[in-house]
Amino acid sequence: MLTLNLGPLVLGLAHLCLLASLLLASLVGAWLGRKRGGNPEAQLFLLFLLALLGARLAFVLEYASLYAAQPWKIIDLRDGGFTAWAGIGLALPVAGLLAWRTPRLRVALLAGLGVGLLSWAAGHWLLDRQAAAQSLPALTLQDLHGKPQRLADYRGQPLVVNLWASWCPPCRREMPVLQQAHITASQVRFVLVNQGELPEVVRRFIEEAGLQSLPVLLDPAGQLGGQVGSRMLPTTLFYDRHGQLRASHLGELSAASLSHWLEQIEASP
Repeated sequence: MLTLNLGPLVLGLAHLCLLASLLLASLVGAWLGRKRGGNPEAQLFLLFLLALLGARLAFVLEYASLYAAQPWKIIDLRDGGFTAWAGIGLALPVAGLLAWRTPRLRVALLAGLGVGLLSWAAGHWLLDRQAAAQSLPALTLQDLHGKPQRLADYRGQPLVVNLWASWCPPCRREMPVLQQAHITASQVRFVLVNQGELPEVVRRFIEEAGLQSLPVLLDPAGQLGGQVGSRMLPTTLFYDRHGQLRASHLGELSAASLSHWLEQIEASP
């Protein structure tokens, strides 16, 4: 499962893990701080923001050449481009400084931070373990000409599977990024699996957008989204050459975030 559905609201589990860790850190800090006449909630939130900033800056610097063409994408955090170790590396020295300067908050601040980091790490470990147990679903879909296509036949090379719909604005915006990667990343296969639209609607969109080079399959009942546990569009799944799920991305891809995940599956043994 990649998302949690709360009525009309769809939330990614990785995002929920991050928010839950922040909440847990704040609760532990407040509980311990109450005994010492202080609450480190503001300091913990500051450290959270610093970690996000450091993680984002490190990612942007690593893929600076890809952001140079569209610098406004740097502030679009929805592409999921973060380098976690850099954010933690920035936050920890600041946490030490805050603890040294505010003795009455020291225990609560450090305990809250430790609990938050441990819960985040444990949550991500569980999500990674869950992903590692998922392989390419045994589904038979159709191409734009109505011919059956088995997803299992796409094994043998690293594979990117994108779940999309033509009515979805983020899906439409990321199509050029996927098409460019399809052209340049010759060692990786791409397939776009349309969710729930009629063949004529999909064909018209592909032709009008000039995306004929991208392989497209039709999934009128949304079976693939149901099997991988995601009701969010777009969802992009990254499989290694053996058909094992290595990563997933919820929401719009940037050239940098796509490049990052391609490097991961190309390097998989």
